[in-house]
Amino acid sequence: MSRSSNKKPVGFATHITAGGIAGACEALVCQPLDTIKVRMQLSKSGRAPGTKPRGVFATASYIVRRETPLALYKGLGAVLSGIVPKMAIRFASFEAYKGWLADKTTGKTSVGGIFIAGLGAGTTEAVLVVNPMEVVKIRLQAQQHSLADPLDTPRYRNAGHAVYTIIREEGFATLYRGVTLTALRQATNQGANFTAYQEIKKLAHKFQPDLVELPSYQHMFIGLISGAMGPFSNAPIDTIKTRLQKATAAPGVSAFQRIFAIASDMWKQEGFRSFYKGITPRVLRVAPGQAIVFAVYERVSNLMEKITTTREDDGYSE
Repeated sequence: MSRSSNKKPVGFATHITAGGIAGACEALVCQPLDTIKVRMQLSKSGRAPGTKPRGVFATASYIVRRETPLALYKGLGAVLSGIVPKMAIRFASFEAYKGWLADKTTGKTSVGGIFIAGLGAGTTEAVLVVNPMEVVKIRLQAQQHSLADPLDTPRYRNAGHAVYTIIREEGFATLYRGVTLTALRQATNQGANFTAYQEIKKLAHKFQPDLVELPSYQHMFIGLISGAMGPFSNAPIDTIKTRLQKATAAPGVSAFQRIFAIASDMWKQEGFRSFYKGITPRVLRVAPGQAIVFAVYERVSNLMEKITTTREDDGYSE
């Protein structure tokens, strides 16, 4: 994602390292907001007439009061174990698709091509990494046990135990429950995310022609804007997916029937607003998360490019 067309393409090892470090930083900072989002999406509060759904601060306070502050990091193990391959696949596949869609003469990719590359990257990461990781993460986050009480034993002790228990009791296919919705969510997320990031980055360079590379705070600001676009476009998909992945499958019921039943029940019992439950913590998590990801990714990949260039071409500095 470098500005100069004269530079060598960033290697796959750079995508793995830069993407993994960026993803780990994002997870450590933003996991509490993701836990709050999941609890809000799973909550049935607000169903009774005259009552309102529990908000962001009320949900956070409820979790901390009943389960200790560490409960906000439930599911972090599942996230960290999947974040390195997820980010490596995201950036590597995006650059690959972008290269395939580039004009053979100029080497440049159109806005439409960037959007399609983002769709492809989101779909690829969803199928290979995100869906299994999220099934495990949601199961861990949905457990409302107190971490301060050793006698309050949860069903899933950690990410590894959750994977083992899910496969043993419900089968391997359970890890791919909701994969269509996850792929649709990730595709629209990354399509909007990469397109907005690339176009705003071009605009920033246009107004600052003397800068070879943008400073980190500008990468963070651009990532913040681009990261906020996805959640607003696909919040209903994410809420239905969360409820689908948390529930156990009923025998003889297809995935489409379960999705339709969940959406229908939400509409009848909780109304239109229920499809946007958790949108505030999701935006507060995803937007700053993308700001961190892009800033760290750009910085680490640039450093790795410089180190590689110095080693391979030490005598050609200008």
